[in-house]
Amino acid sequence: MSQAKTTTLDPDKSAAPLPLSVAIITFNEEVNIARTLAAVAGFAAEIVVVDSGSQDRTPLIAAEFGARVVHNEWPGHIAQKNRALAECRQEWILSLDADEVVSPELADEIRETLRRGDAAAYRINRRTHYLGRFLRYSWQPDRKLRLVRRAARPEWGGYNPHDVLRVEGEVKDLRAELYHYSYRDIEDHLLRTVRYARISARSYHRMGRRFSFLQLCLKPPLAFIKKLVLKGGWRDGFRGWIVAFSALLSVGMKYVFLWEIEYREYNNKSR
Repeated sequence: MSQAKTTTLDPDKSAAPLPLSVAIITFNEEVNIARTLAAVAGFAAEIVVVDSGSQDRTPLIAAEFGARVVHNEWPGHIAQKNRALAECRQEWILSLDADEVVSPELADEIRETLRRGDAAAYRINRRTHYLGRFLRYSWQPDRKLRLVRRAARPEWGGYNPHDVLRVEGEVKDLRAELYHYSYRDIEDHLLRTVRYARISARSYHRMGRRFSFLQLCLKPPLAFIKKLVLKGGWRDGFRGWIVAFSALLSVGMKYVFLWEIEYREYNNKSR
């Protein structure tokens, strides 16, 4: 059974907190979480952190920023994010990852947007900080539906780990950006790329998708070309090449893991 720990938010002395809940899921995010929470603690009326058993200081840091920390065993990306949505009580919800930071410009635009309230939800472009600098072309544009009215019945869908937020009603785009501090270094990037590829393969298998040798041959190089050439990643220099290679690796390993799942399933049935 989940348990919640609640503390009181420190209000922004210059303005009343917005009718906004910030929803975040965490697991061992002490490196990132303070930076993320510091950017929203001054204007959000509520911060909800759903933690899946962190073994570091993540829950303590979240509580220090006034977050309501809910402990919930890991059910998968989509289910955990939906749990975070269900815990939110304010009129508006801003869904963030633990390695994302609301820029000052985005904070100002959110304040104005909530006063205006001319849509059910808003997409925000996410710009990734990678190996010491923000990328200008790689992983761009990267618009994510993140700011939603609770009345729009938001729900996370898609497939793990590639979740998609869905709402009822009109969706508009905000101009300001969300900063994404995703990878510590190249090793972290590649290890997570392989891990997410394995999760994707499992999701594909549950959805009934089958391994295709043709797709294994075609899709990885196409992903590389798309990231490097069509999206202009080469203009980010060597970082753009690394991003393109990671796309090739991600797509290739996804199909390799799918083959492995089917191979093991076939062997188990043959015994």
